[in-house]
Amino acid sequence: MIDMCLAIPCTIEKVDGLDAVATVAGVRRAVRLDLVENVRPGDVVLVHSGFAIQKLSQEDAAEMIKTIVELGEKSGW
Repeated sequence: MIDMCLAIPCTIEKVDGLDAVATVAGVRRAVRLDLVENVRPGDVVLVHSGFAIQKLSQEDAAEMIKTIVELGEKSGW
């Protein structure tokens, strides 16, 4: 069996120091910003295990979400 991790593009709604609130597909999540600098509301970040790990462009985020949806449809999620 192969274990796999998945990071999801999320849009930052609110920033309070290193704590943030992010959304994806209407779901709000608490996110830590320890690993990414200068994150502001409206930015899109890649989130893994509750941590923002990278800022993304809107275009890159849209492409990643499209790919995740396609993979889910093909696998029956």
